[in-house]
Amino acid sequence: MQRTGLLRFARGSEGTQDLPVELRDAESPPPPKGIGLGERIRLVLQDLGPSFVKLGQILSTRPDLLPEDIISSLEQLQERVAPVEFEAMQEVVETELGAPMKEIFEWFDPEPLASASIAQVHRARLRTPDDELHEVVLKIQRPNIQGIIERDIELLYLLAKAIERGIPESRIYSPVGLVSEFDRAMTTELDFLREADHADRFHNSFKDDPTAKFPDIFREESSKRVLTMEFLKGQHLNKALQSGFQGERLAQTTLAIIFKQIFEDGFFHGDPHPGNLMVLGTAEAPVLGLIDLGLVGRLSPALRDKTVDLMLAAARQDSQGVADALYSIGTPTKKIDRAKYESEVTFLAERYLGKPLKEIEVSLLIRDIIAGATKFGLEIPPEFFFLGRTLMTIEGVGKQMHADLDVFSEIQPFFVRLVKDRYSPERISNNMMRTLSRFGERAGNMPDQLAEILEDLRRGDMTVVTRDPELPRATDLLGRRIFSGLTVAALIGGGSLLVSSQAGHLPGYIMLGTAGIWLLGHGLRAASAYRKMTRPS
Repeated sequence: MQRTGLLRFARGSEGTQDLPVELRDAESPPPPKGIGLGERIRLVLQDLGPSFVKLGQILSTRPDLLPEDIISSLEQLQERVAPVEFEAMQEVVETELGAPMKEIFEWFDPEPLASASIAQVHRARLRTPDDELHEVVLKIQRPNIQGIIERDIELLYLLAKAIERGIPESRIYSPVGLVSEFDRAMTTELDFLREADHADRFHNSFKDDPTAKFPDIFREESSKRVLTMEFLKGQHLNKALQSGFQGERLAQTTLAIIFKQIFEDGFFHGDPHPGNLMVLGTAEAPVLGLIDLGLVGRLSPALRDKTVDLMLAAARQDSQGVADALYSIGTPTKKIDRAKYESEVTFLAERYLGKPLKEIEVSLLIRDIIAGATKFGLEIPPEFFFLGRTLMTIEGVGKQMHADLDVFSEIQPFFVRLVKDRYSPERISNNMMRTLSRFGERAGNMPDQLAEILEDLRRGDMTVVTRDPELPRATDLLGRRIFSGLTVAALIGGGSLLVSSQAGHLPGYIMLGTAGIWLLGHGLRAASAYRKMTRPS
């Protein structure tokens, strides 16, 4: 933080009592020239370690919290982690699986395929009880990573408190609350059996789709810290395109798989970047393999329908429909001027919707209209931001496969089918049955609840509690006036006694003057408050 000039920012203007001793006592040099705030934040997070890098990557999807220049810098964050020695990873495997590695695997590659902040991946060969050999990969949790993450999260809490102290306006975004959410997410990511559950769910969803492939999980050889899964013998995107696969067809297949996950299942891969996509099959019948299933997103049925409405309005180039759909997605945190809100979002949407469909960048459209909505106090659910990040990633991947990819043309027929399904007789009847069931349940409980209310009324046990939102302010104001009155009375009384005495004229006049000034100031404040109350709105 010294090197990047952020130490002054962390200290803020309200003291340093929450900071570690090293930060309180360290020198605070001026910020380096030629490096913007976003770049300095990125460098600090990169130096602090993998947990901070992950937090920065998450924050890069929140344009409602951070300005565009900081978002752009955080999007460049990458994990740079040296691999752990094979002996240490072998000890983790044998401890978790309860047997020597040679007894479990026919062969194990000591050189890692990949190394990340939480885990390391190795190839192996597994013989199952039916005497079949399987090429597998092991995702092995790094030794002592639990303690490292707990330490990093503790530092994140300190940094969040420093942000709230240094920038009081940031408190409305609750930096400490964001770290708390990140804490829960990291804790969940440390349990590899959750990723196994995700893989099973994707398998069930795509069991009839020959274009999608997810690795099989070997449960007997897996635990919370070791995950054994099928090795997908495919190619990464660049190699697949060089070996004759058609980019347009690959892009269409990828979009179809991701859109089904998002808008049909409401359960989707949270990080579909090129490193997590494998191309299998042939050029005539490509198959897309998806790996690293630990990070997933979820959409409730209601949020799914609202998101479909938003995307359909964008595909129809209906800017007013975009504003309406976004309003239904969010939750107002204050009284919103609908006319001004719709004017702002419509203006932002028309910057994109006036172009040909193939030139519209979905991710930028969503980013800008969300920024416009949050400016008016519309709170967008975190699930929608996560969806926006996924759409941004997959749009970039699709255009890497096929530069002329027209995302809206690809998704429009898909959304039309979803809307038809929404209003199909079967779904309408299911919704009606659900509504009638809820109504019947509440109607059945009503006589008992009414009898309980009447019994409380008969015994005199019923109390009615009302809350006045202005009461705390009024109580505080009354307390201040009483204090002022007592103080002025004491000054006048003491001053009068001193003036009437032989030796206390000067102190007495000072006390009386102070009382007069105090009364004058109090009167001016009261007059100003009265004018504000009586001013026509």
